[in-house]
Amino acid sequence: MIKLLRLGHATFETPDLDKAIEHHTQIVGLWLVARERDRAFLATRTGQLAIEFVKAAEPKCAKLTFEVPASADFAAIRRELAGHGVSAEEKSDSTPGLSKVLSFQDPKGTTIELFREWSYVGNGQQVLGVGALKLGHVAFIVPEPRVITEFYGKVLGFRVSDWIGDFFVFMRCNADHHTVNFIRGDKVHMHHIAYELKDFAHLQSACDLLGQRKIPIAWGPVRLGPGHNVATFHRDHDDWITEFFAELDQMKDEELGYFDPRPWHQDRPQRPKTWESHQVAFIWGPAPSPDFLRRRP
Repeated sequence: MIKLLRLGHATFETPDLDKAIEHHTQIVGLWLVARERDRAFLATRTGQLAIEFVKAAEPKCAKLTFEVPASADFAAIRRELAGHGVSAEEKSDSTPGLSKVLSFQDPKGTTIELFREWSYVGNGQQVLGVGALKLGHVAFIVPEPRVITEFYGKVLGFRVSDWIGDFFVFMRCNADHHTVNFIRGDKVHMHHIAYELKDFAHLQSACDLLGQRKIPIAWGPVRLGPGHNVATFHRDHDDWITEFFAELDQMKDEELGYFDPRPWHQDRPQRPKTWESHQVAFIWGPAPSPDFLRRRP
């Protein structure tokens, strides 16, 4: 089974490259590390690549990258993927901080790239905006979550952290409660992208910034149920939902099988489970606004 260490960066197609750069530097607080005519690369304040933007006719999350161990054998991974009917190819990537990648597609058409070696693309840069620490997770709408869950579990080694009913699954590839989410819907598209902040005070500062820039908060501040993170959600220039979060559950010992104990947990210990319905999706805070529930066509 393939072992993934962390989410690297996401690639977004956008009709307006300049607005994409503006929002993610001035609001999210990423740093522009490279710019070409039709694409741009942005990193977090710690110098890790987080987002690639590519100019295109319609907004789309086109690619996710994941780090694998430095000792990983791409040839062996290709053979393993082939055993699942997945074709993969090695590429010499032109992405800042990366060299070779192994590229293939998941069942919903998103390109997945695996990388072994990477380098920082900045070092403690002074950034504007919120100053997100890292790209935390990406959530997608899919016709049938159980189908994509099986692929991510059997092929990519993800583990299920929680379900809400049978329509919303949270999956992890490391200690973080979730790195990818899949939600049942009619048409495949991204639901939201999430950035980790330092703590609740950092989240409060993010809310103040959104208020100063007159960007409505679509949902939050709220403590969610699955993952128990505190979070706020807003919409970006392309109408995608962006989450800022802190205090996400951690499973630091897979053999123990429970999340690091926290005073806000309702189960003791807190283990992966199926939450009964969307009504328990949050512990405290306002209900999602109608704007939050609106989905892109």
